[in-house]
Amino acid sequence: MSEQKLPMVEAEAASDGASPPPVEVEASSVRLIGTLTLAGALAGIAIVMAFQWANPKIKAHDAEVLRQSVGIVLGSPDHYETVFLDGGRFTATPAADTAGLDRVYVGYDASGKPTGVAIQAAEAGFQDIIDLLFGYDPAKQEVIGMTVLNSNETPGLGAKITSDSSFIKGFDDVATPLLGVKKGQGKGKDDEVVMITGATISSRAVIKIINDRLDAIQKPVDAYWSTIAPKTAASGAATSATSGGSGQ
Repeated sequence: MSEQKLPMVEAEAASDGASPPPVEVEASSVRLIGTLTLAGALAGIAIVMAFQWANPKIKAHDAEVLRQSVGIVLGSPDHYETVFLDGGRFTATPAADTAGLDRVYVGYDASGKPTGVAIQAAEAGFQDIIDLLFGYDPAKQEVIGMTVLNSNETPGLGAKITSDSSFIKGFDDVATPLLGVKKGQGKGKDDEVVMITGATISSRAVIKIINDRLDAIQKPVDAYWSTIAPKTAASGAATSATSGGSGQ
């Protein structure tokens, strides 16, 4: 009789409501965190490697764009020098870290004579920030050229500030501060820039950007120019005198 009851005891034990084996939730979470950490580390390494590869190319491209832009606004100088605003004056050899310093680019011809100063400026336009470069002649107190470096103005309207040749050429040899005038309403003054019909807001923004930038740094730019212009003039006079003496 006892042998016949054994199966029933086992059946009861199997259905007595005992808890199932515990699920290893903690171990699974650790594995998931480990996998995500590894994936993040690999992604970070890939980003760093991509940056190290691309950064020199980006800097080289930016330098070439700047070189071409300086050539546009200064009439293709032979070379140019970057000078920094340090302690209220411009210098080619600043004492402070140049990363946080304002800067301009002084163009020179093949004889070493300064031809003008290229100045970068950026402010809000109609749609977004307008980033531009303009040439300035301290000797004449004139803007001598302008090119837009970056703009997201309205296509077909404000975007014409980058492509309208008449508007762009209007910044050649203009007395400062600039005065924007609508087409047909100018008086022929030396400080007038004719704005683009249908894009007067963007046109006026370009003029304001240049005026504001000059208002901020024109005095130290003029002061630096006064230190290099006499030197080059004296150098040229000395060269002429030497040439004349050798000819005799």
